[in-house]
Amino acid sequence: MMISLVKPTGDIIIPRNYGVARMPATPDDLFAALDRLGIPHRTARHPPVFTVEQAKKLRGELPGAHTKNLFLRDKKYELYLVVALESANIDLKSLHRRLGATGRFSFGASDLLREVWGVEPGSVTPFGAINDTAGRVTVVLDGEMMAHQTLNFHPLDNTMTTTIARDDLVKFLESTGHLPRIETVSGPSAASP
Repeated sequence: MMISLVKPTGDIIIPRNYGVARMPATPDDLFAALDRLGIPHRTARHPPVFTVEQAKKLRGELPGAHTKNLFLRDKKYELYLVVALESANIDLKSLHRRLGATGRFSFGASDLLREVWGVEPGSVTPFGAINDTAGRVTVVLDGEMMAHQTLNFHPLDNTMTTTIARDDLVKFLESTGHLPRIETVSGPSAASP
């Protein structure tokens, strides 16, 4: 049985957050959060990009390492975001063993990505941690990527690229409650243990 409250004027009062999904953060919300944390960032606008190849053609001369982001789930629906250099070779068949996941990984469905990380396919980014207030996603940053001082990611939208320092990425993730795991998940040194 559903009970609704009615003001004497006849207006229905819906209790705060009752059955209403929280709207995901916008790029402006993200930039404000970075500013509050004292994290310098620079953003370039460009046409929408959905693949690493499209990004390579459109990004121009943005300094720093360019990345790819894999939104994954294991057999028990534990969620992972694996962030690596755009050129990284990641063996998805064995990655679950390296990360201690249950069974092989598969890509998280678009609906799950929207629900948990608050972004559309093609806009996957570690900045999505701002939307995962329940801390459902384990963020894994590839060790090879973390050797670079400056990194580039979409700021929740694939029509922009934001440049941020490596250590500031970790600071941002920690501020959202996501303590990132920094592990080598690409290249020859990432071979199955």
